[in-house]
Amino acid sequence: MADFVLALDQGTTSSRAIVFNGTYRIRGLSQREFPQHYPKPGWVEHDPRDLWHTIVETMRSALADAGLSASDIAAIGITNQRETVVLWDRQTGQAIHNAIVWQDRRTADLCAALKADGSETLITDRTGLLADPYFSATKIAWILDNAEGARARAEHGELAFGTVDTWLLWHLTGGRRHVTDATNASRTMLCNIDTGEWDEDMLRLFRVPRAILPEIRDCIEDFGTTDPSLFGVAIPIRGVAGDQQAATVGQACFTPGMMKSTYGTGCFALLNTGHERVPSKNRLLSTIAYRINGRTTYALEGSIFIAGAAVQWLRDGLGILQRADQSGSFAAQADPQQEVYLVPAFTGLGAPWWQPDARGALYGLTRNTGPNELARAALESVCFQTRDLLDAMRQDWSAAADTVLRVDGGMVASDWTMQRLADILNSPVDRPVILETTALGAAWLAGCGAGVWPDSDGFAGSWRADHRFEPSMADDERGRALGGWRLAVQRTIWQGH
Repeated sequence: MADFVLALDQGTTSSRAIVFNGTYRIRGLSQREFPQHYPKPGWVEHDPRDLWHTIVETMRSALADAGLSASDIAAIGITNQRETVVLWDRQTGQAIHNAIVWQDRRTADLCAALKADGSETLITDRTGLLADPYFSATKIAWILDNAEGARARAEHGELAFGTVDTWLLWHLTGGRRHVTDATNASRTMLCNIDTGEWDEDMLRLFRVPRAILPEIRDCIEDFGTTDPSLFGVAIPIRGVAGDQQAATVGQACFTPGMMKSTYGTGCFALLNTGHERVPSKNRLLSTIAYRINGRTTYALEGSIFIAGAAVQWLRDGLGILQRADQSGSFAAQADPQQEVYLVPAFTGLGAPWWQPDARGALYGLTRNTGPNELARAALESVCFQTRDLLDAMRQDWSAAADTVLRVDGGMVASDWTMQRLADILNSPVDRPVILETTALGAAWLAGCGAGVWPDSDGFAGSWRADHRFEPSMADDERGRALGGWRLAVQRTIWQGH
């Protein structure tokens, strides 16, 4: 049997398909960007058709790039941007509204009201999450209340809801499967992460009809097969996980105390806490890392909304970079005497502050501040935010004290950024040989589910580091930099109020 696995990675700004062979090497790859829609300040939407069409295009292109046909693929694994919401007509498969993206802040007032009336305690107890617009539940409620006739149609069972994985699975299977996996469900603010099922109290709180919800399954599962009309044959779909959980799997963080951080549009750090759900005292999230063979592994997660997006802003918004990969060389040439801080709260601040009304700010500008200093401030902002997350995790769970951070995502290709990250953390940082860890995690789930790839121990044994970055910054320099960063964050939060 062929051991090729096709991973579908549907992200915030692009869709990708990657064919991996049995030794986890990339055989074929395709990527397509798609438009972002900003109807109002703080609102972010996607046309769901763009997500579907670009996935199909990249699947076909990746197979062509690999020189393979659909019949050569043992299984498909799906990973996706989490929390993003789609509602569609069960009969036609057409979305009734644009997808509301995880970055969207339109429900900030509703979340503030939930905090004010004390509902956040129940939300955190049941779901491990906080009352924030980031998560799916308030987005679902907004569409039901604002799309014409949506609530009545939902209550009559005419509509279906899904995060992006569910939207893709519905269309890949020709409308035969309305399912999600435990990791994506855990990000909706509707799932009880102790039972792994939809929570009736959460459904009542957010006024979400159960009739629109998909079935929750393990990450390794029979998710159906592709409709033969798409690729000529029916390809089994055997693995699904949200992007950050897929990266945790792809980094082989299967042992409690292991931690990964992904640097893409945002930055998301997950710490494996094993079969124990660890409640956070520092406003981190308790979430499902993965569920395999009916057994749940939990994680502490810190979510940073803006990471690589800050570099995109330098390139597209300010025009000071021609390419994102220039940021490290610019930062290396920055004047060390200028202490410039960027607090990238373009869509609010995530963990551990959770300030949806905060907005981005630059501090320490002088007449000599130029592109180099701004590039350094953007990259350092990611390092400082990661340090805040790691500090919070260590306070929440002592087993995190000596963890070595495994990193992935587009930003980790920059040696300057990774060295500065190790310096700010005062902890080693491991960059793996295979950087496509999100897609690789989805591929392993599918390959394992199809019986053509090894179990978790066998897969973990294949993980290799490309480079370990050791901290070299003097303690007083680190302390001064962190002090300046924390003052900048305090000022930004105060300004937001």
